[in-house]
Amino acid sequence: MVKNKIMIPTLKWNNGVVDMIDQTLLPEIYKVISVKTVKQMWDDIKRLAVRGAPAIGCSAAYGSLLGIWKDRSKSTISLYEKFVKDADYLATSRPTAVNLFWALERMKKTAAESLELDADAFKKILLKEADTIFVEDDRMCRAMGQHALKLIPKRKSEFGILTHCNAGGLATSGYGTALSVMYAAAEAGRNIHVYSDETRPLLQGSRLTAWELEQAKIPVTLICDNMASQVMKEGRINMIVVGADRIAANGDAANKIGTCGVAILAKYYGVPFYVAAPSSTFDLTLKDGSLIPIEERGGEEIKCGFGKWTAPRKVDFYNPAFDVTPAKLITGIITEKGIIENPTMAKVKKMIK
Repeated sequence: MVKNKIMIPTLKWNNGVVDMIDQTLLPEIYKVISVKTVKQMWDDIKRLAVRGAPAIGCSAAYGSLLGIWKDRSKSTISLYEKFVKDADYLATSRPTAVNLFWALERMKKTAAESLELDADAFKKILLKEADTIFVEDDRMCRAMGQHALKLIPKRKSEFGILTHCNAGGLATSGYGTALSVMYAAAEAGRNIHVYSDETRPLLQGSRLTAWELEQAKIPVTLICDNMASQVMKEGRINMIVVGADRIAANGDAANKIGTCGVAILAKYYGVPFYVAAPSSTFDLTLKDGSLIPIEERGGEEIKCGFGKWTAPRKVDFYNPAFDVTPAKLITGIITEKGIIENPTMAKVKKMIK
């Protein structure tokens, strides 16, 4: 059986500290950092030490506890007020990944419903909710992988799967959304070969996805973003699977910048294009993808990526971190509840209640 070989889960709670892999250092350095304050968690989410919508949600859930966990106040009300302030602060770290807000709202709801408890019990019930969010994410990811098995045939020749960015164990509690499809297929003995886009400008596909799949001993070939058309043209790709940071009510899906371009190419070459995401990534308050907020990041990521200047220092820049793939380009959305084929608002609403 093939297993995800990441040495520890992407993050874990450790008695008032959140231990997590610093993903900015991979693949050259594997380092676990200990996050001890709400401010540090905000910074680490912002700088992408932890990234991927489900992992951001889990990190925020645990991170919201850091400010109160060792607070010796016996007043549940004062702890509640501090907790809400910290949760609202964490919500400002990144705008696109809806799991961030979903997890924090769950935590705030639990807090509001627990004001009659004493201070110690108040903290414990919040930790239980954060643990539940973490465990639920793992269960949803594994269910997605099982639903996707029917899309991957049993055959002797390799079945090529292209993915963009990183939607693996590093982006979740440990198993992945898009990569759950690959992990489940490998565990079931399917003969797959993954092609990983490098994913400009921060190279999550080369630094993280390729590293993850190598750890799991799943065949992977790294390609530059602008090679996707060529490998599709050559017939190497049988299916494309990507993750998502937010999905609107009609099925439009926001994911790492470059994803929409891959979907357009897939449509041209007749390659099925799938999005894998848990129900927590759907935002049914937004009727379509035009309403999804798109994070814009600093120019240094483009002009001085990884410490080397590759552009004039004063040149203007535009650096959106995400784009939105229209539902009409999506063959199906793989969720823990099943697959939404050719997504529409009615189909999304029926599946995601």
